[in-house]
Amino acid sequence: MFYPVYRARRLRGKEIFRNMVRETSLSTHDLIYPMFSAFGKGIKKEISSMPGIYQQSIEYIVEEAQQAYELGVPAVILFGIPEQKDAMGSDAYSDTGIIQETIRELKKNVPGLAVITDVCMCEYTDHGHCGVIKNGDVDNDETLELLAKEALSHARAGADMVAPSDMMDGRVAAIRETLDNNGYKDVPLMSYAVKYASGYYGPFREAAESTPQFGDRRSYQMDPANRLEAIREANMDVEEGADILMVKPGLPYLDIVREVRNAFNLPVAVYNVSGEYSMIKAASKMGWIDEDRVVMETMLSFKRAGADLILTYHAKEVAALLKKGYEAAAKERCGCGCK
Repeated sequence: MFYPVYRARRLRGKEIFRNMVRETSLSTHDLIYPMFSAFGKGIKKEISSMPGIYQQSIEYIVEEAQQAYELGVPAVILFGIPEQKDAMGSDAYSDTGIIQETIRELKKNVPGLAVITDVCMCEYTDHGHCGVIKNGDVDNDETLELLAKEALSHARAGADMVAPSDMMDGRVAAIRETLDNNGYKDVPLMSYAVKYASGYYGPFREAAESTPQFGDRRSYQMDPANRLEAIREANMDVEEGADILMVKPGLPYLDIVREVRNAFNLPVAVYNVSGEYSMIKAASKMGWIDEDRVVMETMLSFKRAGADLILTYHAKEVAALLKKGYEAAAKERCGCGCK
């Protein structure tokens, strides 16, 4: 079809037609909101590199989670800042650990909200790495035992889903077996199946206080140059019993999201990580972009690439825009009544 027989603008001229032929949709049901729970009381500390995101004690976590739920956000994922850290990350699998206590309070006060937990060691170890250190590196197999204990402690506290992010080989199978053998066979597992050693995690390290005290994580997180390895990693997690596959980060790896979507029939999640969030916030503060518009365009890019679920620090903003009606909100910001 060639111009003037085919005129693409015919279906762009009226909002009603644009809505009718829109290929990709975004819903609050797609959103998962990451939250940082800190030991203590009366704590609400804004993360300097992530405006609008806080380290919060449990009472404030419950309050904000309620707000998110009322906006239509169906789930949160929890990260913990414990009272003390040690070489073995013992607070991670303590029945009275910060995440375990947060889960109980959320399930008691916001029962309709799905509580997902990050399963990793880096927030809880004094060295900042994701497992047990042997000979200057993380010992894979010994770490599996601790990750399985951590996931089980989360399930016992009432977690609706666990999400291992450590990138140890075999951790999905170890966690699945432990949950199944202890009466939690119905707790689903969302695997950080494809997690790259990325520079986009910088603000998160401040938020979770998880910066490695030596070296880096390239011996267990993926090389950003690799595409085929992503499929091998995801396939291993599928075979080990993962229920959802995640790709992290998001925007620099949309091609990988599409590769995983095409290769597997499990739900696919994407993590819109801290660096992606902070760049938008910084550009908006400088007046260089329309923040709401760029945020929504970013969310649609994840959906268009094939993601079913989006973990994003923008979740409350996105839910509010969807609730209000994004087109109406855009016109209100513009003030000219444009289409």
